[in-house]
Amino acid sequence: MELRKIYEYALQREREGKRFFEEHAGRMGHAAAVGAFKMLADEEQKHIEFIQQQLDALDRKQPGDAAPGLKLQKEGFFSERAAAELLERSVLEAMVADLPVLRTAYLIERDFAEFYASAARQVQGPAREVLEMLARWETGHAELFKSIHDKAFEEYSGMAWGG
Repeated sequence: MELRKIYEYALQREREGKRFFEEHAGRMGHAAAVGAFKMLADEEQKHIEFIQQQLDALDRKQPGDAAPGLKLQKEGFFSERAAAELLERSVLEAMVADLPVLRTAYLIERDFAEFYASAARQVQGPAREVLEMLARWETGHAELFKSIHDKAFEEYSGMAWGG
């Protein structure tokens, strides 16, 4: 697959992901899930900007550049600490109504990670580094949502019938 097509597809998917998280943040009934969805919408915007930078570099006939992504990582966006705080708060309430949306969020992020990992295997050089970085980011997002979902499901399944 041509690198431009990979990035254009990725850009489209990241925009869809951002829209999903923005729309569902307002519908979630659990504060931790709302916070996670808002953070993910912000994350997806950063991914959009990062991928657009890669497309702009291609337009200038330059190789991709992972440096902006590395800078974002150093700034600690979507930090493990923030994820841990969300998980701690997630056990305070039952999230029965939110379970399907949390599962969907996990699947979206896992799908992104798989796409980026697959695309990375098809290219060489700086583009591979960029796509592998995106795969790692999305894997982290997927793991967060799977953890929140699983913890909420565990709490729900332990409740007496009728809540």
